Amino acid sequence: MLTLEKAKELLSQTTTEEHLFLHAKNVMAAMEGLAKHFGEDTELWKAIGYLHDYDYEKFPEEHLLHTEKPLKEAGLEDSEIRAILAHGYVTINDVEPITNMEKALYAVDELTGIIQAAARMRPMGITDMEPSSFMKKFKDKKFAARCDRELIKKACGMLNMEVKEVAAICIEAMKGYADELKLGVKE
Repeated sequence: MLTLEKAKELLSQTTTEEHLFLHAKNVMAAMEGLAKHFGEDTELWKAIGYLHDYDYEKFPEEHLLHTEKPLKEAGLEDSEIRAILAHGYVTINDVEPITNMEKALYAVDELTGIIQAAARMRPMGITDMEPSSFMKKFKDKKFAARCDRELIKKACGMLNMEVKEVAAICIEAMKGYADELKLGVKE
């Protein structure tokens, strides 16, 4: 089974850009929150979240096309690789998210981008962020415009949850990592 330690080791082999590591940590935290919500293995979900953009820095135009073989060679299980590939559903590939872990990753990859952007604008960072203030930013299509809101809605629907509900879980989980995510109180 993939561990967070192994995920960090693997990502460090393909990634150098700090913002990509920060994104990995944001997704990791959100995945932990959703794993707890669904009563799943938090360590595995965190590791999958952290590693999900394994080939992105080297192959941004061919993201996920250079993931399966090296991760298989690194010893990841087929289900772990599939979970990572499924976050590219429709936009990159046809690996439809089926499990809760796959659906969660599909949702939080984009969702955490909006949460992070919103938290950075607040004096207290994410520490006092409420889902209602996030939803105001979510509804403003000009805010964090590159984050695909329709994809987020679709992915949350796959989980049989509303965007606000998923966001609340992610925000709460990300609060536990506020300093590491650079979303703590501004000095």
